[in-house]
Amino acid sequence: MKFFVDTADIDAIAKLNETGMVDGVTTNPSLIKKSGRDILEVTKEICDIVSGPVSAEVVALTADDMIKEGRELAKIADNIVVKLPLTWDGLKACKVLSDEGKMVNVTLCFSVNQALLAAKAGATFISPFIGRLDDINIDGLELIEDIRTVYDNYGYETEILAASIRTVNHVADCARIGADVMTAPPEVIEKLAGHPLTAAGLATFMKDAEAAGIKIV
Repeated sequence: MKFFVDTADIDAIAKLNETGMVDGVTTNPSLIKKSGRDILEVTKEICDIVSGPVSAEVVALTADDMIKEGRELAKIADNIVVKLPLTWDGLKACKVLSDEGKMVNVTLCFSVNQALLAAKAGATFISPFIGRLDDINIDGLELIEDIRTVYDNYGYETEILAASIRTVNHVADCARIGADVMTAPPEVIEKLAGHPLTAAGLATFMKDAEAAGIKIV
């Protein structure tokens, strides 16, 4: 499963990228606002750091304007993925931009039917939002599983990009179910390496190494 980091924080992206754990980046208007940067400027900087797909979202609501904005965003770098909302206008724009050879991430997906439409429109990625479904007592992981089944049934190449991930358990569950990609905030990705037994075991090893006078160099 590929790891995308969900942020527009340049320092956080660079830090994780050094570990080899960043296969791509996802952003949205809220994350751009949080960064306090111009969308074109910060997106270009992200693309300079990360070689994988970088999702940049349009802010238009009509298909024609989404297409115009998508084409403008795609000029930033070859690894730009135009992020579009899952509306009829977004699907129309997805079809046009995909036919032009641009990568497209259709976002704000909350049902299998929506995911099916996005695949038929040629989306590169579909982004089902796990956490937001969980917030209203609907199993977001079940949606990922159902989309996986439908896509496999018909051979759709659209990649399932599990989004709105809030916990480390979400990550493991998405990998088990067969999501192609997960995107999560830096703090969630950083927590993946942690386990209390690892910390306890390491503390014991270090104590014994000191007592035994063990030195490597």
